Amino acid sequence: MLTQKPKGTKDITPDESYIWQYIEANARKTADLYGYNEIRTPVFEHTELFLRGVGDTSDIVQKEMYTFNDKGNRSITLKPEGTAGAARSYIEEGMSSKPQPVKMYYFTPVFRYENTNKGRLREHHQFGVEVFGAKSPVIDAEVISLAFNFLNSVGLKGLSVNLNSIGCEKCRPAYQLKLKEYLKANYDGLCDTCKSRFEKNPMRILDCKEESCKHIIEGAPVPIDHLCDECREHNEALKSLLTSAGIPFEIDPMIVRGLDYYTKTVFEIIADIDGKITICGGGRYDNLISELDGPQTCGVGFGLGLERLIMLLRQENLIPESKPRCDVFIAYSGDGTAETAFALGQSLRAENIKTELEYNSRSFKAQFKQAGKYDARYVVVIGSNELESGIFNVKNMDNGTEEKIASADVCAYLKSALSIQ
Repeated sequence: MLTQKPKGTKDITPDESYIWQYIEANARKTADLYGYNEIRTPVFEHTELFLRGVGDTSDIVQKEMYTFNDKGNRSITLKPEGTAGAARSYIEEGMSSKPQPVKMYYFTPVFRYENTNKGRLREHHQFGVEVFGAKSPVIDAEVISLAFNFLNSVGLKGLSVNLNSIGCEKCRPAYQLKLKEYLKANYDGLCDTCKSRFEKNPMRILDCKEESCKHIIEGAPVPIDHLCDECREHNEALKSLLTSAGIPFEIDPMIVRGLDYYTKTVFEIIADIDGKITICGGGRYDNLISELDGPQTCGVGFGLGLERLIMLLRQENLIPESKPRCDVFIAYSGDGTAETAFALGQSLRAENIKTELEYNSRSFKAQFKQAGKYDARYVVVIGSNELESGIFNVKNMDNGTEEKIASADVCAYLKSALSIQ
């Protein structure tokens, strides 16, 4: 049936779009407080960007990408995450020549071919933050703080941060050798995916969700116990910064995140709602820009799924009760009244008064019922008598009072009544 949406997608209808606007407004306000500016990147990129940036051992690349050849026989992929596109833009648009760090945020659809379940879709949307050009752990703390404060701003409580460090190119090779030594004795028990990771990126095995692998890695050595001095100092400084800001956290040595580009800091923000639910994840990626042929540049960021966030807000009854009210509904009937009503509507909108009109030539009774559906604060009535006299009837829908106002004064009256500057 062609009129059905594809599996794993969802319509955001006019009845619920106000929820998304509410969340996005809070995200934009929080990002602005921290000095972040919006970036918008294409919804598809050359496939190589994700192979090199996300990493060919990640589940996203191995199992989940929507990849196809375009009419020029170029391999194109719908973006499965937001960081790689932002990194590509940083390089291509010459942002390294701008004052550093470059701090940006985005709202973007992402596409992953995976099993659909509660809060997880094949097309979903993310609020993400990326910072390029800052080495200090202060920026790690700022990014975590931004995400934490945004989630607080929409009412979520009981939040905490799970934190880990997975080292860098200096200390990770020695750690991976120790990990491989441990895993070698249990190699036959690993899933096929983890067997393929064993040589290329054994640390990714720590992130496997297969029960057989989870059992094997219970006693595995963890990255945070094998850090070099630089990574250890970075991690200790970050913990101190979070403590000073009053942001609750605990160390989770098994977090490695699902993308290959992370170095040093990785984190997840957990909501304690019907069990522990991961609502946000991110970390540091100091080699991503250079891996994509850009200059050596530090990076840190996070991604946050909006569908999952809305699901949690519904569970906790934190969704705003209703969409914003209509200020004025103009009801009219009779010859010449449509033109007058339309002109009045234009004048009211020019004064930033949210205005609805009658569009279907219904009776006044039906029009008042429609005004109720819009939750209008005031109804202006224009019938043949009002048109002839130049005196319009204005009804306050909250208390039922009515005023007769000269047509030339209606805009000023309503602007004052609605306290619009």
